[in-house]
Amino acid sequence: MEHYDVAIVGYGPAGATLAHLLGECGLRVLILDREGAHYHLPRAVHFDAEVMRTFQWIGIANEMEPLTHTHPGMRFVDGQGALLLDWPRPQGEGPQAWRANYRFHQPDLEELLRGHLTRRDNVTIRTRCEVFHIDDLGDVVELRFEDMSCGKVERARAKYVVGCDGARSLVRRYIESGMRDLGFHERWLVVDVILKGDKPELGDHSVQYCRSERPATYVRTPGARRRWEITVLPDEASNEIAKPERVWDLISDWISPEEADLERTAVYTFHSLVAEDWRKGRLILAGDACHQTPPFMGQGMCAGTRDVANLYWKLALICQGAVDHAAAETLLDSYESERKPNAAEYIETAVRLGGLINTAGTQEALRAALPLPTGGARMQSIAPPIGPGLGVGDLAGRLFGQPRMADGARMDDLFPHQFVIVAEPDILNGVDVPDAVGVVTTETSNAAEHLERLGARATVLRPDRHTLGAAETPEQLADLLMRIWPSPLCTQQLETA
Repeated sequence: MEHYDVAIVGYGPAGATLAHLLGECGLRVLILDREGAHYHLPRAVHFDAEVMRTFQWIGIANEMEPLTHTHPGMRFVDGQGALLLDWPRPQGEGPQAWRANYRFHQPDLEELLRGHLTRRDNVTIRTRCEVFHIDDLGDVVELRFEDMSCGKVERARAKYVVGCDGARSLVRRYIESGMRDLGFHERWLVVDVILKGDKPELGDHSVQYCRSERPATYVRTPGARRRWEITVLPDEASNEIAKPERVWDLISDWISPEEADLERTAVYTFHSLVAEDWRKGRLILAGDACHQTPPFMGQGMCAGTRDVANLYWKLALICQGAVDHAAAETLLDSYESERKPNAAEYIETAVRLGGLINTAGTQEALRAALPLPTGGARMQSIAPPIGPGLGVGDLAGRLFGQPRMADGARMDDLFPHQFVIVAEPDILNGVDVPDAVGVVTTETSNAAEHLERLGARATVLRPDRHTLGAAETPEQLADLLMRIWPSPLCTQQLETA
């Protein structure tokens, strides 16, 4: 029987990204997935700078970026086409050292993720293998799965099992977690087309059509691909509305069969759910297994990537033996306490946006539903901090930007998977900085603008680039370092493969 550090059930973007991150840290990883290949048609179409930064850590960002399309923002219009809300997205490189948002074709991403994983000798990939039994034995987890290529039942053991196995998660059933319902359950028809020629009048913005009779969404995706999402009315049958002749009728305001080919039509029921328990013993959930969101903010895949970015370095420290049992429990408990409130806030905002779309909104409805600035209907992007966990002080749990060094290098390329101090140089006077902790100062980078945005003279960043806290003096910085060094939380730099 093979033994691993971590077994991942599910080989979608969240599972593959987690396998990369753990593999980077030298862990032995097993991926199990019942499908023989990734899904070849469009699914998710949006990710943000935080996700691209994670892709940077695993070495696929530079290959992924040319496959994406710039996303200028989202507009909400009423039934007559009048603008209700403009939600522009920043253009150019932002604080994460990447563009704020990207439109993409999910099969392109999955090909990159999977292709690069085959180069990692410490990651074992088993497709067409269906897990049917999970047994947490206290100090190890045993999985039983069927190799569906030959019908053979096999077993494997791992220190931890992470369920990245989607909305119908088997791992969640073994955790026996309920789901908190945030109140949104609607059927929508998703239509993906491939243009036969240029159609510039469709535009690059995403558009939410707040039509009382049938709300709809238009999304510009890379190349010749375009998407519409259209509400399915209660008395309509899913199989009937997805037929080509009915689909062309529904999107006739925008495009005709002479101008495009249908690539995919499907009816989805969008939910707003958050798992009550994200961990039980050595079983852990990530991605759609622990939260499901309506698509109106484009945060479904982003949330799963945030999950695994929060989780990977904690599992790595534990599996490398860098922490004792008590610290391991603290680290694993912090995963749920930090990620759950953040995921829930994004979902709640998406639900409010869905309510606005479905009620053919007005300016009054906008102000009741969303936190808009006084004097105009322009929405600003939200970036909620993570929930309480490992940090200290009001400035803990903030996603910190990625400074550019004087030579143009990105900080994370120089200090991968490390704790990092970002500070004004004089605040380091007399502070004993361990060799394994990276240091970036305002003299060697553009860190000053990032510290100003945080509102501090210094901070200590975790491997996931959230802040442990902030410091104004050398003494405060030394105290902050003591939260990771030499306490059991981090007794060494993460070892990398």
